[in-house]
Amino acid sequence: MTVTLVTGANSGLGRATALLLAQKGHKVYAGMRDLQKGSKLLELAKDYDLSAIEIDVSDDDSVLACAKEIDGHGDRVDVLVNNAGVALNSVTEDIDIEKAKEVMDVNVWGPVRCVKAFVPGMRERGSGHVFQVSSIAGLIGHIGQTVYVGSKFALEGMSEALAQELIGFGVRVHIVEPGVTRTAILPKNEGNPQPTAYQDHYDRMFQFYSAGIAASVQAESVAETIYGALTSSEYRLRYVCGWGGEEIANGRKLMSDEDFVGMGSLVSSAEEYGHAFSDLFSLEI
Repeated sequence: MTVTLVTGANSGLGRATALLLAQKGHKVYAGMRDLQKGSKLLELAKDYDLSAIEIDVSDDDSVLACAKEIDGHGDRVDVLVNNAGVALNSVTEDIDIEKAKEVMDVNVWGPVRCVKAFVPGMRERGSGHVFQVSSIAGLIGHIGQTVYVGSKFALEGMSEALAQELIGFGVRVHIVEPGVTRTAILPKNEGNPQPTAYQDHYDRMFQFYSAGIAASVQAESVAETIYGALTSSEYRLRYVCGWGGEEIANGRKLMSDEDFVGMGSLVSSAEEYGHAFSDLFSLEI
């Protein structure tokens, strides 16, 4: 039986992925900081081999304790889904450094802690999968989210290096890059301090997310992408999914850096910014 650990599994993409993999026959450890928040998942998965396990990916001791608990059950993790993440809305001048450190600790160092705890066993056995749940924000410097974008860019680069490190040991690394998806992380985004000289920038960011939320897919579609990657005979490093994912990824590749930067001069007008966004990315916002 395939043993899988999904971090951040109490809601959103993590919950959908944990549930789907359990339904597909995996023994799933659904990792979360607060076990009290796992009741909905446990109810949905009551007929499957899924259990909640405490893990705070920002805490070294918590990650090691999680690994020890899984080992105590006689299990070895075959599939690691590094999904736990937090967001922060902020232009660079408005960054709260302490909050920014928390984002980096979860989104960047959290996956590193989990890799250090669970990948050695995969490497020794000569097989395994590591899924790094990034974001389309890991491919484009989206306005008003400097810290979140920075954390995902860092995760992307580190994951590329990790993929090269592990492929010779039979361990596959996959980067999942959702566009806008209906998950709990969106309403929990913090930031947008008041007052600020950058209110237009925040307004355009929310203009983008409002359009995405209205049209976006459910978290289950991203879970299906992960399962598809896991069961495919052909290896791929990157999987773009969710609303706007392919359009933004492809559009950014085709446009010049100057055209991309130039969008920043249009933030004072929702209409002009929306038209430019549509022309560059083929998305209506």
